[in-house]
Amino acid sequence: MVKLNVGDIVRLRKLHPCGSADWMIMRTGMDFRIECRGCGHQTWITRVKLERNIKEILHKAEQGESLED
Repeated sequence: MVKLNVGDIVRLRKLHPCGSADWMIMRTGMDFRIECRGCGHQTWITRVKLERNIKEILHKAEQGESLED
């Protein structure tokens, strides 16, 4: 199980239709809400599917860091 937190930015294996592969985690749990860093589209994805599709973790959010950073 990969340790993921709100505010982390991950790169997924497949590109979003807008051309971006980078996503920010907006909510965690059994399902994750993620936001495309290219166009701002938000979607829900299961933990298993997200962990399987992560290529790399680009940025780990620090404690107390806001989502706007």
